[in-house]
Amino acid sequence: MNRAQGEERMQRIRIGLTGLAFVFLLVLLGTAISRSSEDSVVSPAQNELAADKEPNEPLAEIGAAPGATLENETSEGAASNKQ
Repeated sequence: MNRAQGEERMQRIRIGLTGLAFVFLLVLLGTAISRSSEDSVVSPAQNELAADKEPNEPLAEIGAAPGATLENETSEGAASNKQ
């Protein structure tokens, strides 16, 4: 490989890396713009309302709390023994 081919190869590598950097920055900018449009300003009153609506124990509400299955099985077993 002579010197001219080496320089041409290096120029192609530089152009490729510059293109990749440009695409990366373009995607980063697009992501920042799209996320900023999704954000909304929430007032303190709305935060309080949302806090009241949130469950205190979400695992217990869906029946996935630790020990909940043992209690259910025991109460079901006791109910079936009574019948």
